[in-house]
Amino acid sequence: MKQKKKFWDLIIVGAGPAGLTAGIYAARSRMEAFIIERFSPGGQIMLSDWVENYPGFPDGVSGVELMDRMRRQAEGMGVEIVQGEAKGLEEYRDRKVLYVDADWYQARTIIIATGTHPKNLGVPGEEKLIGKGVSYCATCDGPFYKGQVVAVVGGGDTAVQEALFLTRFASKVYLIHRRDKLRAAPILQERLFQNPKIEVIWDTVVMEIKGETAVDSLRLKNVKTGREWDLKVSGVFIFIGVRPNSAFVRDVVDLDLYGFIITNENLETNIPGVYAAGDVRRKSLRQVVTACSDGALAVHQAQNHISRFHETG
Repeated sequence: MKQKKKFWDLIIVGAGPAGLTAGIYAARSRMEAFIIERFSPGGQIMLSDWVENYPGFPDGVSGVELMDRMRRQAEGMGVEIVQGEAKGLEEYRDRKVLYVDADWYQARTIIIATGTHPKNLGVPGEEKLIGKGVSYCATCDGPFYKGQVVAVVGGGDTAVQEALFLTRFASKVYLIHRRDKLRAAPILQERLFQNPKIEVIWDTVVMEIKGETAVDSLRLKNVKTGREWDLKVSGVFIFIGVRPNSAFVRDVVDLDLYGFIITNENLETNIPGVYAAGDVRRKSLRQVVTACSDGALAVHQAQNHISRFHETG
């Protein structure tokens, strides 16, 4: 267990791409720091089958391998990753107190890199059938649907990537999108439209997920015509966006209407010495490469904060 009463230079909350990069930069700067992670290191990208846009991997790399490499690099530099869930944060003049489960830790600076979690549709049947045909991770659950018909809900990069991945197992994949255009990158759309196993259902939303002990159909509605009908499927994979994991600081740090942490260009929050990095902060692009950039910049700013405090304190 970490020393609760020790005064750390930096505590990093979250061990995804932003948090692990921050750990690496903190270790190189000889800061006394560690990472708190409530699950296993890696973040949401661990659920991605294949990453094609991270520099240095011209043939692509699995999300699991990419994050395993980052974790091993951080730990190889002496970064310790402590398992625990951040519950709250308090500010004092010269220190921050981070509450983790039943413990607490003091640090001069904090980097919040807690990422996001998938949005729910919020329709009848969804919550009841989670794990019984309702899924938010094709990489995790796709192999269970070999030879079956499934649906994917969404129109962004993740939805299209996961629909393509599911064609390895399913006999047919319906992509259900509420608009008449996809938001996914053009290269992904090209692959989607060329795949004979995928059929796109445009201008349509899911009204209900049906089934007693497992998903057996979806109640759909065309938003332009108002027509409703049932679509027989064995599973539905939902990729309609994300929500930030920021609840533990909502009473301390300024958030936008969606719960993302508001920062300036230096990743500073409204609290001096507290920074946000990666997908949890308000930003226009959420990618592994931008999360890593955030992690590096946040450590640089944390160092500057500590230096300024020493000079004036």
